[in-house]
Amino acid sequence: MAEFNGKFLKKLRIAKKMSQTELALMLGISNRAVSKWETELSSPSSKNIFRLANIFSVSVDSFFEDGYDRADMITSVKPHFMESMIELYKIGRGPSSSHTIGPEKACEAFKKKNPSADSFKVILYGSLAKTGKGHGTDDVIKKTLLPKKCTIEFNLADDIIPHPNTMELFAYVGNKEIDTARVFSIGGGSIVFDGEHKNIQRTSVYKHGSFKDIAEYCKHNDIRLWQYALETEGPTLNDHIALVWKTMKTSIKRGLADDGELPGGLGVKKKAKVLYSSQHIDESAETRENRLVCAYAFAVSEQNASGETITTAPTCGSAGVLPAVLYYQQQKHGFPDEKMYKALITAGVIGNLIKTNASISGAECGCQAEIGTACAMAAAALAELFELDIDKIEYAAEIAIEHHLGLTCDPICGLVQIPCIERNAVAAMRAINAVSLSSLLYSTRKISLDKVIETMHKTGLDMHHSYKETSEAGLATLNIN
Repeated sequence: MAEFNGKFLKKLRIAKKMSQTELALMLGISNRAVSKWETELSSPSSKNIFRLANIFSVSVDSFFEDGYDRADMITSVKPHFMESMIELYKIGRGPSSSHTIGPEKACEAFKKKNPSADSFKVILYGSLAKTGKGHGTDDVIKKTLLPKKCTIEFNLADDIIPHPNTMELFAYVGNKEIDTARVFSIGGGSIVFDGEHKNIQRTSVYKHGSFKDIAEYCKHNDIRLWQYALETEGPTLNDHIALVWKTMKTSIKRGLADDGELPGGLGVKKKAKVLYSSQHIDESAETRENRLVCAYAFAVSEQNASGETITTAPTCGSAGVLPAVLYYQQQKHGFPDEKMYKALITAGVIGNLIKTNASISGAECGCQAEIGTACAMAAAALAELFELDIDKIEYAAEIAIEHHLGLTCDPICGLVQIPCIERNAVAAMRAINAVSLSSLLYSTRKISLDKVIETMHKTGLDMHHSYKETSEAGLATLNIN
């Protein structure tokens, strides 16, 4: 019989920043027992092995076999610095940044590297395998590798993988394999090739990695968050943000003019056009705001679900929140585009911090990482539009994240439709409420944004894998036909 792998348990525990004492308390055992397991002086009972597998979201078998060390990859794939905001706001086709934009980028790079290949094979693992059909991952891969033939395999058996969104690519000339690569789609359309994470520090852009440090720098130099980002990245950032805002507005306008059913077979009717045009004679200002903000969020989300062009903010599945909030304010108050750019850059600072210190991937940390982050970004952007000070911006973003903690990623049939589209609308309204609260109660807050981001990451790692974009639990198991 295979022996218990105590070293693997230790790496899992360290990756989650959990002490032996904390793990022991969760299991109702002594610290010494955990220590003996990790040093392989003894082995846990069958009952405790099952509990360990649930705590760390791995299979029971992973404690008894060799293979990819998921604990290492959780920490090593994630960048420990802030990248350019251009890597956060990506323009591309939906419906999923992790499942369409990421794999598309990986295949483009691999195809360019192997121009002599006459065929390819791609193996999808984890969430890419379990929900790839619903997200259209296989279609995107085949289209990207054209005119070369491509075989796609969905590996549903391997639980111990480096990252929840793992894919392997193979290039062939005839029957001879000429190249292979392993790629991780880490959220928001960003990818990491296996091995690159060892040298990833070379792409660091920002010198600060926490909101506390950024806020102190801004206060010391009497600048706002958007000025800090422009100071760091230069004028090319503003050019990119201008294109981002133009794309966001275009996706809203196209979504409002669209009707019919969303693709995928669920028979979901597009609702943005109906919401936008359903004005009542005696409609109150509050009702009008709710209706229009929701219509704008539905418009972008339905464009995403239809495979049309949107901007990740921070992901495809949460792309409707930020543009809905900002577009409504521009239409209401007549803000010039230049002011919207400042709001988008401020939102980008928040999104970048979450991406760096937690995750924006639903497959890694659940929908709290996508919709929760989008809500925080929208709240920060709105606070900047109203020129609130940096403490109120922080509090607005903190409220938005805090009240999405634990949100699962469980789309029905793996399609980014139910409940994803409605979640965008709800989060847009919640962002507006968060700013209202922050403007009134900021002096009473007890929790920092950095702490809430850290908590969100821990919550995501604690969440059972079946609730993280695998279509194995929650709403994803409902039969609505």
